[in-house]
Amino acid sequence: MEITIIIDYLIISIVASVAINSILRNYAKTNNILVDLPDRSRKFHQRPTPLTGGTGIFIALILSGKLYIDLNNLNGYVPEFTYYLMVSSFPLLLLFLIDDYKGLKVTQRLLIQAGISFYVIHTTGIQLESFGNLLGFGDINPGILSVPITIFCVVGIMNAFNMIDGVNGLCSGCAMISLLLIGFHSGLIYDSMLVLIIGSMIGFLIFNLTIFGKKRGVFLGDSGSNLIGFWVAWSAIYCSQNISYDCEPITMIWFVAIPLLDCIGLIFARLKKGKSISSPGRDHIHHKLMNRYSPEGTLVAILIISLMTGFMGIFLNSAFSPWISTYLFIVYAACYYLYAYYYANIKIK
Repeated sequence: MEITIIIDYLIISIVASVAINSILRNYAKTNNILVDLPDRSRKFHQRPTPLTGGTGIFIALILSGKLYIDLNNLNGYVPEFTYYLMVSSFPLLLLFLIDDYKGLKVTQRLLIQAGISFYVIHTTGIQLESFGNLLGFGDINPGILSVPITIFCVVGIMNAFNMIDGVNGLCSGCAMISLLLIGFHSGLIYDSMLVLIIGSMIGFLIFNLTIFGKKRGVFLGDSGSNLIGFWVAWSAIYCSQNISYDCEPITMIWFVAIPLLDCIGLIFARLKKGKSISSPGRDHIHHKLMNRYSPEGTLVAILIISLMTGFMGIFLNSAFSPWISTYLFIVYAACYYLYAYYYANIKIK
């Protein structure tokens, strides 16, 4: 796919997403369905806001994808991985819409995430069969543990993106940067529907960032953040395990570094305090940054850091052995935690 064609389909998916998101948000507001209410304890938005962003992104993707297939006469030629990823996305979206509507227990959420991840493995055969030369002692192959490790990684990334969804544009912005880095680094963006996913997310961001006005704002909801995390996780796994792409698994970790490190840090910090890891709180990296900066400044800072972190991963992938990238990522993680759990907690005088 040439770059001009990519731009054409990007525009088509953006327009479709804007239209669908507009229709869904108006329907939700009119019928008072899937509307998130501010509570002044954790939800600080100023007005009731529809949680229809994930549904809008998915429907826009399907419509623009169908148009892409028809215009290119590709009926019956959709890649198996793309097909089953979209098939599995539908029940994932529906089940987490229930979570948005009335809430699900943590165990129910984890079972849904794990079950649908297993379905993708079963139907496509894609799984983490090699971690590459991760530590400098030769390739690490999980063997019979490949399936459970793959499910664990997918569920982890899904929850990482779900947990970082606390500032307008942050979850979808981080996901879009991850997908762009994965797509252009591997070349996946030239032979897949990845560009349509990105375009559909841009259409949502126009509403989420209130470009059309605060009264027309839209949130992802748990359905949207889980769906986006699901796509990022499987795109990363697919590229890192496919011999057609020159991508090391550790490089994919650099692409999702900020949501992943935030999630891992929260888990250990809350366990240390004796709190449930699923309990709500204002202890995410974006909350700590907002003690010093505005929400908009926090968003820009995290997105720029995410992009620079991804570029660092690409540089290390091309210039050094994978094990060097691994050890440097450990150093990077240490610096992140030093800031997030020490410097950011120092009160501003």
